[in-house]
Formats: sequence, structure tokens, C-alpha cells
Amino acid sequence: MHALLQIFLFSTILSNAGSNPDIYRPEIAETITVDQSGQGEFTTVQSAIDSIPSGRTAWTIVKINAGRYNEKVTIPRDKQFIFLQGESARNTVIQWSDAGEPFQSTTLTVLAENFKARNIAFKNAYNEVLRRDGKPIERAPAAHIHADKASFYQCAFVSLQDTLSDSIGRHYFESCYIKGAIDFIWGRGQSIYQNCKINAIAAVLGGTPGYITAQGRESLESSDGYIFNGGSVVGTGSTYLGRAYREYSRVVFNGTDFLNIIVPEGWSAWDYTGHEEHITYAERKCTGPGSDMSRRVKWEKTLSDGDYHLLTDINKFINQDGWLHEQP
Repeated sequence: MHALLQIFLFSTILSNAGSNPDIYRPEIAETITVDQSGQGEFTTVQSAIDSIPSGRTAWTIVKINAGRYNEKVTIPRDKQFIFLQGESARNTVIQWSDAGEPFQSTTLTVLAENFKARNIAFKNAYNEVLRRDGKPIERAPAAHIHADKASFYQCAFVSLQDTLSDSIGRHYFESCYIKGAIDFIWGRGQSIYQNCKINAIAAVLGGTPGYITAQGRESLESSDGYIFNGGSVVGTGSTYLGRAYREYSRVVFNGTDFLNIIVPEGWSAWDYTGHEEHITYAERKCTGPGSDMSRRVKWEKTLSDGDYHLLTDINKFINQDGWLHEQP
């Protein structure tokens, strides 16, 4: 029996080694520094990205010193394993001002797998000018994440409409700040938002409610969806938690604190009225004055404990192969 126990313990250690951050040490190929004053190898973020060889299989750490970097940044498909490290989301800001399709207008575009960012603000200031001129708000993404295995820690995403294009792939956002008014977290990503602060500033819409999410799950078999664990929803005006961007849209708020800005119905079927049975919108153990579910839409889902566990557990929903623990 003692020998069997030793074998079991040894095999357990081996099986966990690939997913334990205390055991796994990712390979670092290079660390380079971006500094606007010339105190690093590069003065712009994009020039640092351009210097990284294509096809590299070890991580490149790009340290971005404090500053406001007025540029678009694109991580191309052939440049995986890039880690953008800022000083703080308050002091390291990457900003642009443009509107239109995500591939054309966004401040940060991630097309490569295995990407990480920490302590950086990504901002699209386009609608700030429109608001001053009294013109209609336009789509102006701050980030477009169109690749698998991307993570963000203590980052900020700031715009008004379509702020965060959580487009496709498995993504993890921890302790991030996301600001917008209309569909400002949208796409077909399979993502967990862990202890994030959502700032819904629908008051800028002049009395029209805003929408936090517009998730685009397209079929029952699709694994994507947005899961919010903990965190808070604050802001001004009134806002829906989400509306269905596609017929099988899936969004769950789990243990989130809501300010009293949530439209009582909570959710909108948008163009899929009459097909609400396909939509998965759910809330569990949420708190705050906006968490009253007594007037929510009747088709909001009540999920089983097992379903909640599968959706809200990071390792079961997005980290089945341990990719998060293989990042630096």
C-alpha cells in the first residue's frame, strides 16, 4: 500500500508540473525596453515589436516605461510569445484616435497566439472629439484580440463604443478596468474576466440605455462566452448587462457587485427576439443595488451548480491545457 501511495503521489506531481506556476519556468529569449526619452532601445512600442524575429518560440519581454505613446500597435500572427510590461495603467498609456472596422481603427491589435500584457492602458480617444463637436458616437475599439491564449493583468481599456473587441480565442482578464457606453465588450471570445471593474458611462448617450456586452456565440456547440467572476459594474446613466450579438450569445455574471445603473430587465435579445431560448444569460450571487433580479427578463437562464462550475472555473473553461501557467 505504501508503494502504491508513493506511485500515486509521484504521478500527481508529474501531471501537475505543466500547470503549476511554481514549477514551470518559461524560456525568455530577450528583454527590450521602450522609452520615449531615449533611455531604452526603442522610443515607440511598434518599433520594438517590429524588431522581434518572426517564429520565435521563447518569450520576448517588452518593457514599456511610463509615457503616453500615441500610436497604433499590432502584434502580427507570426510573432507569438510577446509580453508587454508597463509600469502601471495610469502611467503607461498607448493611445490612438480612429474609428471604423476593428482591423483598421483599433489602438491595439493582437493577431498572434501566446500574448500577455500587464500594467498598460489602451485607449481610443476618437469619440472624445466627437462628443465635443456634438456628433454621433462611432465604433472606436481600444483593443482587438483575435487570437488564442491572450491574457491581460491590471490593464485598462478605454473608449465609448466597441471598446474591447474580445473577438476570438481563449482570453483571461484579471483586475482590469474597462470603460465604455455601447457594446463595449463584444465578439466571440471564450473569456474570463476575473475581478475586473466595468465602468458603463451610458449617461453620455443622453437618456438612451447603454449595453455592456454584445457576445456573439453562433451555435449550441460553440464553446465561447464571457464569464465575469467577481469585480464590479459602476458608471452613470442606465445600462443593460448585454444584448445578443448572435443567436446563442452567452454571458454570465458570477458574484459581481452592481451599482444601481442596471436596467431592471437586465438583458436584450436584440435581433433575436423570438429565439430567446437559445440565449444563455445568467447571474449568480451578485450583490449591490443593481443586482435585484425580480424584474429581469423571463428568459434569463437559471443554471445548475455543475454548469456554473464548468463556466466559472478558470481551468475548466479556458485553461484546460495549462497555457496560462506557461506564461512569464
